Amino acid sequence: MAEQDVPVVTRKGKEHADTAQSGGAVRVSGVGPAHTPATRIWFGRVSNEPGYRSLPHHHGEAETGGYVLSGRGRIYYGEDYAEYQDLEEGDFVFVPPYMPHVEANMSVTEDLVWLTARTPDNIVVNLPEVDDSTLAGYRRA
Repeated sequence: MAEQDVPVVTRKGKEHADTAQSGGAVRVSGVGPAHTPATRIWFGRVSNEPGYRSLPHHHGEAETGGYVLSGRGRIYYGEDYAEYQDLEEGDFVFVPPYMPHVEANMSVTEDLVWLTARTPDNIVVNLPEVDDSTLAGYRRA
């Protein structure tokens, strides 16, 4: 039986941290091409500490699905990141390929934790930074 014909388990605390990042959104990989036989999926955990946000970025050709495990998040998008969608525990989100956005933790006291699946891999293309004051309702801890 070949390696790709058996389940591969990534144990808690053994996630792959050498994956693409974007500022205050910290990604760890549970399933991905860099450390498992996976070839067309990346699945991991993204966390933002209280009052932290990602850099503006997009995910190239990748389609992204997310699920909020805990916390309150906001995804800014559109021209000058003036539009946004709020998310809370239990919400799912789809982010289309190539869509510039910023992921923010809207709490200054609680962590924001997401599960994220992306195909084909964890592509992160960081874009020029924006000032916090341009993001409606956002504040740092």
